[in-house]
Amino acid sequence: GLVMAASMAHAVRRQAPRAKRSPLTLAQLQRQCQARSLDEIKKSGKIKIAVFSDKAPFGYVDKDGKYQGYDVYFAEQLAKDLGVDPEYTSVTRLPVDVLTSNKVDLVLANFTVTDERKEKVDFAKPYMKVALGVVSPESAQITDVSQLDGKTLIIAGTTAETWFEKNAPNVKLQKYDQYADAYNALLDGRGDAFSTDNTEVLAWAKTNKASRSASPTLVTTTPRARSAEG
Repeated sequence: GLVMAASMAHAVRRQAPRAKRSPLTLAQLQRQCQARSLDEIKKSGKIKIAVFSDKAPFGYVDKDGKYQGYDVYFAEQLAKDLGVDPEYTSVTRLPVDVLTSNKVDLVLANFTVTDERKEKVDFAKPYMKVALGVVSPESAQITDVSQLDGKTLIIAGTTAETWFEKNAPNVKLQKYDQYADAYNALLDGRGDAFSTDNTEVLAWAKTNKASRSASPTLVTTTPRARSAEG
């Protein structure tokens, strides 16, 4: 199923009691560190799901403060099938910690599968594959990776950083932790282009056409997977 336990050894090490606290038994530690079972989720009447709050069209919060997007619709259907209500936690960065700390039962997000991450969380099969793309001003469109040589590329997240450092080392990377900050940097002219999933730059360019002319262009075929982790 989609809801699985995080790495027990990793979780135990993170939650080991401090010296001043009363010592816990192994059974108590395991209860603290284990993810909830499917039966426990059904009995509670809700499933706790983490989604991005700033990555339209997949996971975002609209102007009315409501969660929207593909991942949210996916979550709603999952909760309906289980006979429970979804309870959302918004994340703006890589969501490993919310799983290993058991704040949520499941993450629905674009999250590249790596060996390091698989040591901490379990991944479901990908339900969508995307690629890296760029969005740039129409007055200075970027249509090929070679055009970024010597230019400043705004990025947020790890996949774009890894790809460009390996395949286009002459590109100057301007890094941001939050996607909203990265998009604002592009709007303010602090970089020549911004790179993230091509589906996201397409959605952003369409939304921001009136305030900033932009042209999203697919520049790589690096596969990424939207996946569920639990």
